[in-house]
Amino acid sequence: MALIKSVRGYTPEIGKNCFLADNCTIIGDVVMGDDCSIWFNTVLRGDVNSIKIGNRVNIQDGSVLHTLYQKSTIEIGDDVSIGHNVTIHGAKIHDFALIGMGAVVMDDAEVGEGALVAAGSVVLSRTKIGPNELWGGAPAKFIKMVDPEQSKEINRKIAKNYLMYSTWYDAELENKIETEAERDAEQK
Repeated sequence: MALIKSVRGYTPEIGKNCFLADNCTIIGDVVMGDDCSIWFNTVLRGDVNSIKIGNRVNIQDGSVLHTLYQKSTIEIGDDVSIGHNVTIHGAKIHDFALIGMGAVVMDDAEVGEGALVAAGSVVLSRTKIGPNELWGGAPAKFIKMVDPEQSKEINRKIAKNYLMYSTWYDAELENKIETEAERDAEQK
């Protein structure tokens, strides 16, 4: 079961139809929209400032989201995909953006609508990535523009796939419960 913890008077708010992996951790001032998925070993640490997450956002395995006390917050729009082992620290991520595996996005950085941050990139503090731009490297630099419709379609597909993946875990739980109930019935 996911660890959901209140701190400093803030209790996480989880939207409808969200998947929370068994060992993810969600702490404090976190507000999450509907149809999101938070995967294994992910930490959303809203202890020192707020984390706001839109609808249909997937935050994949091992990612860490945190902020600076009284200085930075995290805002994530709708239909955003955050790859495995991403660190986001006090940044704003707009709708349909994709943050590649292992990327780091630092305080007061902004990732525009439909933008892509390549895997392993380091987006430095206060960097502004425009809509539909592809950035990569360490530190991240502009690489090229991406087609807006292609970007939206990619992220809609990823969000839809992650919702589908999350249903597999519900099915496993249902199968386990049914199997245990059948075993108990046979023993009687």
